[in-house]
Amino acid sequence: MVIHGRRTVWDRVIELTKMAQGNSVDPRLWASQLSSNLKFFAVELPSTELADVIVSYICWDNNVPILWKFLERAMALNLVSPLVVLSLLSDRVVPNRSTQLAAYRIYLELLKRNMFTIKDHISGPHYQKVMISVARILRLSELFDLETSKPGVLLVEFVFKMVSQLLDATLSDEGLLELSQDSSSQWLVKSQDMEIDAPEMYNGKTGSLEKLQSLNTIMAIEMITEFLRNTVISRLLYLVSSNRASNWHQFVQKVQLLAENSLALKNSKVLNSGDLLQLISNRRFGYSSDSKVTLPRKSNAIVDFGSLSSFAGLCHGASLSSLWLPLDLVFEDAMDGYQVNPTSAIEIITGLAKTLKEINGSTWQDTFLGLWIAALRLVQRERDPIEGPIPRLDTRLCMSLCIVPLVVANLIEEGKYVSVMEKLRDDLVTSLQVLGEFPGLLAPPNCVVSAANKAATKAILFLEGGNVGKPCSDVINMKDMPMNCSGNMRHLIVEACIARNILDTSAYSWPGYVSGQFNQIPHSLPNEVPCWSSFVKGAPLDAAMVNALVSVPASSLADLEKLYEVAVKGSDDEKISAATVLCGASLARGWNIQEHTVEFLTRLLSPPVSADYSRAESHLIAYACMLNVVIVGIGSVDSIQIFSLHGMVPQLACSLMPICEEFGSYTPSVSWTLPSGEEISAYSVFSNAFTLLLKLWRFNHPPIEHGVGDVPTVGSQLTLEHLLLVRNSYLVSSETLNRDRNRKRLSEVARAASCQPVFVESFPKLKIWYRQQQRCIAATLSGLTHGSPVHQIVEALLSMVFRKVRGSQTLNPVNSGTSSSSGAASEDSNPRPEFPAWDILKAVPYVVDAALTACTHGKLSPRELATGLKDLADFLPASLATIVSYFSAEVSRSVWKPVFMNGVDWPSPATNLPNVEEFIKKILATTGVDIPSLAPAGGSSPATLPLPLAAFVSLTITYKIDKASERFLNLAGPALECLAAGCPWPCMPIVASLWTQKAKRWFDFLVFSASRTVFLHNQDAVIQLLRNCFSATLGLNVAPMSNDGGVGALLGHGFGSHFYGGISPVAPGILYLRMYRALRDTVSVSEEIFSILIHSVEDISQNRLSTEKLERLKTVKNGTRYGQSSLATAMTQVKLAASLSASLVWLTGGLGVVHLLIKENIPSWFLSTDKSDRERRPSDLVAELRGHALAYFVVLCGAFAWGVESRSSASKRRRQAILGSHLEFIASALDGKISVGCETATWRTYITGVVSLMVSCLPLWVAEIDTEVLKSLSNGLRQWGKDELAIVLLSLGGLRTMDYAADFIIHLR
Repeated sequence: MVIHGRRTVWDRVIELTKMAQGNSVDPRLWASQLSSNLKFFAVELPSTELADVIVSYICWDNNVPILWKFLERAMALNLVSPLVVLSLLSDRVVPNRSTQLAAYRIYLELLKRNMFTIKDHISGPHYQKVMISVARILRLSELFDLETSKPGVLLVEFVFKMVSQLLDATLSDEGLLELSQDSSSQWLVKSQDMEIDAPEMYNGKTGSLEKLQSLNTIMAIEMITEFLRNTVISRLLYLVSSNRASNWHQFVQKVQLLAENSLALKNSKVLNSGDLLQLISNRRFGYSSDSKVTLPRKSNAIVDFGSLSSFAGLCHGASLSSLWLPLDLVFEDAMDGYQVNPTSAIEIITGLAKTLKEINGSTWQDTFLGLWIAALRLVQRERDPIEGPIPRLDTRLCMSLCIVPLVVANLIEEGKYVSVMEKLRDDLVTSLQVLGEFPGLLAPPNCVVSAANKAATKAILFLEGGNVGKPCSDVINMKDMPMNCSGNMRHLIVEACIARNILDTSAYSWPGYVSGQFNQIPHSLPNEVPCWSSFVKGAPLDAAMVNALVSVPASSLADLEKLYEVAVKGSDDEKISAATVLCGASLARGWNIQEHTVEFLTRLLSPPVSADYSRAESHLIAYACMLNVVIVGIGSVDSIQIFSLHGMVPQLACSLMPICEEFGSYTPSVSWTLPSGEEISAYSVFSNAFTLLLKLWRFNHPPIEHGVGDVPTVGSQLTLEHLLLVRNSYLVSSETLNRDRNRKRLSEVARAASCQPVFVESFPKLKIWYRQQQRCIAATLSGLTHGSPVHQIVEALLSMVFRKVRGSQTLNPVNSGTSSSSGAASEDSNPRPEFPAWDILKAVPYVVDAALTACTHGKLSPRELATGLKDLADFLPASLATIVSYFSAEVSRSVWKPVFMNGVDWPSPATNLPNVEEFIKKILATTGVDIPSLAPAGGSSPATLPLPLAAFVSLTITYKIDKASERFLNLAGPALECLAAGCPWPCMPIVASLWTQKAKRWFDFLVFSASRTVFLHNQDAVIQLLRNCFSATLGLNVAPMSNDGGVGALLGHGFGSHFYGGISPVAPGILYLRMYRALRDTVSVSEEIFSILIHSVEDISQNRLSTEKLERLKTVKNGTRYGQSSLATAMTQVKLAASLSASLVWLTGGLGVVHLLIKENIPSWFLSTDKSDRERRPSDLVAELRGHALAYFVVLCGAFAWGVESRSSASKRRRQAILGSHLEFIASALDGKISVGCETATWRTYITGVVSLMVSCLPLWVAEIDTEVLKSLSNGLRQWGKDELAIVLLSLGGLRTMDYAADFIIHLR
């Protein structure tokens, strides 16, 4: 638009132009005169106003050839900007192209001439001013709904609009625009100043006009093709595809429409539809993360990731399952019964599966298959388990048949769109069909053969036309089954998926899914198991019915809902019966409904208050019998792990706390009678609840355990406060809640118990014990005042538990001796004290301290000490927890003298100790760990233990190994092992020996537990074990467990799967997973893992790439097929080593150690200079492999720690801080501010690899990186010839880097 303040000069321009036009003046003369006039009037050139004047003069009263030549000359002399002219013409010519055919042709020629030399038009000081003018003319702010003055962004918008407008015009000319989803083009509307009936420049016959129009269409298509083919233009368009997915998606659809339907294109002799489709394909343009259709970025002419192919999905020469090694490690780690996890395994594995899918560049089909195979391997490793108080097959089956199907359901539901979800279901079907090709993995354990056979029979019945009914495996009796029916684990997996509505019964028709048929179809088969059917129809819960329901899992959610209703609203006896049933087979083996069983049991621990309840005491008292049944029923090791896998531990703890608070306030005189006639007291209910609560967190450990700096060991944060914090987080609404089935379920369970946050302070009596227990661990006992209520209870308890001590015996409850208590009184004169449980727990530490002191001074024999402590634990079983805490604290203080385990005063381990020590050495030797001597210097010496440890082990071996004692031994056992492991060698073998004399069938378990503690006393043993983990995984060793490497070599195939040297060897990975939690210095261990990774690259190169092979690879141009295969195999091994390293670091050190490694340790390694001889430095190829390994290791560590998404703001902040710090270090090195000391090949490959992985797998990470860091990284990549990778990196920075990215693209060589 002409500015009114300069009308005089523009009038002069028009007059000059009219005169030149009339006299047919040479365009060069006209341009010279025009330039002189503009200089006289001090007009700044190039002038937007001049361009507007000339274009307006031409369109359309003066649409003659000479004026187009004048315009072209003005553009050539830079009197007007070509970009401004093109903008003005596009606004006038394109909408009127049907009547101004020649003008449109000239416009196309100008567009072609100037767009391909766009770099020449944006140099100089007027670049920004020109682009602002272009934006105003074309109304670019409306294009992306973005107000900006950054010239680079405006340039990208300009290019996209020019190409898009040309595309719309061509579609319209061929009558195809109406077929597109966006049939109305805003760019083809005619301007108001346009004369529609203006005379055509060249008046010719109709045929000539049609021919010209056809030629224009062909030329427009050719130009669109050339734009997409041109390096600069296509790169600028790539910025649009990365940041404006919806606009780009419409553009792609229109190009596809043109390619598939254009008559002009079909008639073209130089182009075809395939050319156009190839140029717009996803191999050249990748969709951004905000696209509705997420498509992977691949190497292509526009964005060639260089070394990316070596990271994403390269697995030649290695087992595909090795890509999913982290899944196997996490699955197996979850089977450790020594610690429960407050986070749901569903959430952990869902995040891990998404991470591995992205990092491996896998399809969803392969991801699902990886999950199934890892889950089946988990079950196969427990085929011949050792006996002991550890999770068994039920926990593994829970993971395989319930947790993994729920993970898959989560992943499918996250698809958001119906079409995506259907595609994911198809991938699930394919993965399960492929799973049938692994018969060895599908063989069911003996205990589930019947269930597998019934699942297979159900499918046969369905295919035969029978009425199957609800999705349960127990639809018919065994006698009705076909003789040749053979079920396997896949049948159980399919039933689990059908129960979650992610599969349907069409699975029964898969080829090879079932074999066999019924000779005669039964006329009537029940829809449900007969016992459950009878119950649902109203049959009473009598003893026979309860026995039947306990042994058979519920067939549907409806059955469980009916049972839960009875447990809440039924009579007292019915409540007990219903709770008993819920704790039976539906919990242990009800894989199709297990998540609902766990939910209902958790809800039962927070029963509702009935409307007519008016008593002063808590309503929980009325549910005492039912609560006790539930608490005891879920107290086994397997049950607790099942609750942990389902993420119910935080809410379980929250539900147990009010039960403990309430029942701990009553004396044992308060009791209830069960239907069986058994009587339970308030002490029993409290002790059972309290014991279960303590199993959910590390109660006998200090709040902050051993650690280095500000990095505590993994698991040290598992406190009561942390459990409540996690539980309270479920009350907070979030955007992801509605589309995350698991979190929604956890939120509903938490809200059902209480909609308010819960804190330790909400339970005053629990809080008092909790603080006292922490003080007891942290410092010696003090504060007992003579005559105080606690002192009186101490006196009463001492009199009770040591009543059989000689009459002259005196025990001091306080070390100062300010009071005493005689144990001479008879049992009749010392009735059991009647105190609330909480009050007794306050006194227990002083009682134990007094007893231990008396034993030290000879006033109490060891046998009397153990018997008295057992009496105290029998009186109030919950006191065992406080006894455990006291002993743990006292052993760590090292103030008690050791005692001789001589068989006279204390039990002797002599019978079994040599045998135990020999087997420990054999286990270590077969695992590849060589320890010269485990015994202390000085040869054989009498077995001794610290007094508190001796008392503790003596107390534990007084318990019977039966179901009644199981829950208390499960509390004391891990604490005893932890305590013995922390004492000097050979305390743990002594404890193991004493226990093997008590429980001979636990021998393998006890010896294995003792062998784990070797690593706490010998750092070299840890290093050897880690090296053997790498050697086994990579297939580089010759140990008895070795084979070709992979998951099988690392984790083995179960304890009893093979024998070597008379014992069952343990795979190195299993041994590490079962011992790493006890490691104190996790930072040093993680640094050692990193160091082993670096050295393993050389081992891989020596095994996979011999010196001859390396020379051959270096001398043969582009490599040979042989060389490429060797290099690909080595790359796969390197990736596997990095995957193992990242997994072990994440498991060992958790978030803190990962942050420390990425922020400090890795940069320090790069900065350190290798002092070794030049001859010993690795070859360039090995150095590059090392860079690949480091890149994969760092990115995978970060992905494990932060995830590929940003579900929580805290995770996003941590990622931004740590990753930002690391990338700033790289940027500083690239900018020359610091120098690195490692090999150049390693450094370059590392940076290229990290950037490649981030842009291809983790684009959300790139979007969070500081703009200046992105610029430095891109400049560094450009210096190394990685232009395309630099462009992709900048494109993912979003709009904040688009300006720089456009300039970067334009000025590339």
